[in-house]
Amino acid sequence: MGIVRGILDRIILLAAILLASCVPSFIAQYRQRLGGRLDQVRADLAPFQAIADRNFGGSLSKLIDHHIASPDTTFHQEGVAIQAMADALVRLQDAIQALNTDLVHQCLYLVNHPDYDLLRSTWGIYQPGFTLTLQGAVFALAIGLVVWLLFLGLWHGTAAAVRARGRTPRNPGPPRRSEGRHPREQRRRDPFFE
Repeated sequence: MGIVRGILDRIILLAAILLASCVPSFIAQYRQRLGGRLDQVRADLAPFQAIADRNFGGSLSKLIDHHIASPDTTFHQEGVAIQAMADALVRLQDAIQALNTDLVHQCLYLVNHPDYDLLRSTWGIYQPGFTLTLQGAVFALAIGLVVWLLFLGLWHGTAAAVRARGRTPRNPGPPRRSEGRHPREQRRRDPFFE
């Protein structure tokens, strides 16, 4: 069983390191898609910003308020659409800013603020790659070591539980009676009680 565990734990360590070393390239591709969406929102808002520059002193929020306050439903709906684009612009800028940090904080940001649509679309075209940086190598080794230690803990914990279960008697059955006497009768005849 030791040979199986030895081979299995090395396979798990190697697989964890290889998978963790692909994380930086996934995040880089995610950031590229995020940047593309940000550029698209900026391009879509540019004509409205030009109108705001001419008529509202450059304030896009005043243009949006003017649209939303209009009794014309079409004009009002345009205001809602412009507001949605402006909100997307702020959200995408915040995401880009949050991802301009080290690899660990990028991973934590993606876990705590997932954009499932963007994650799915990035995963759909993801091309695995290895980023050869010191930060990427340390990250991969650290994640690999954590996964490997978890595996060893589970392996040894399960083995200890199985060994402990094997030591306990399953069903001892009723107590034995010697010579057909009742236990109280045996106690009375025991020299210790006499």
